[in-house]
Amino acid sequence: MTKAIEIKKSVVSEIAEKLEKSTSCVVVDYRGLTVEEVTELRSKFREAGVEYKVYKNTLVRRAASQVGNMEMFDEVNLVGTNAIAISYEDAVAPAKIISDFAKNHPKLEFKMGYVEGAYYDAQMLDELSKVPSREELIAKLLGSFKAPVSNFVYLLDAIAKKKEEQSA
Repeated sequence: MTKAIEIKKSVVSEIAEKLEKSTSCVVVDYRGLTVEEVTELRSKFREAGVEYKVYKNTLVRRAASQVGNMEMFDEVNLVGTNAIAISYEDAVAPAKIISDFAKNHPKLEFKMGYVEGAYYDAQMLDELSKVPSREELIAKLLGSFKAPVSNFVYLLDAIAKKKEEQSA
């Protein structure tokens, strides 16, 4: 085999391994972004622990066929200029970062993806990006647990102050 084929096979196996390990994978159309904008986007992904790479579509298709259950990476969905954001921990992080970045850079568009094994089209990814993060949900839950106790403490404090005023 030629050296080029060997290189392509190693890239396909690398992509397949990443797809297998990932909790989510989002495909975006990055056509029209400048180098500075892409660099800025990559740094945001890096901070969140998300891999962002541009692969050849045919290599991604081959890797997806090796993994199985990745029918969405076909000739219909995976055409044009695509980049892939892969997350191994926070399944919603790629969609949130892309959605936030796209507010100021409308050329960046969702194409499709999967989150924890389920296929998501562009519209579903946009909706997913609006879901609060795990940390935000935990903070809201703790706040709702804390509210009745805090109100009770304020009530007791007000009663104590009122009694002090009456005795004085």
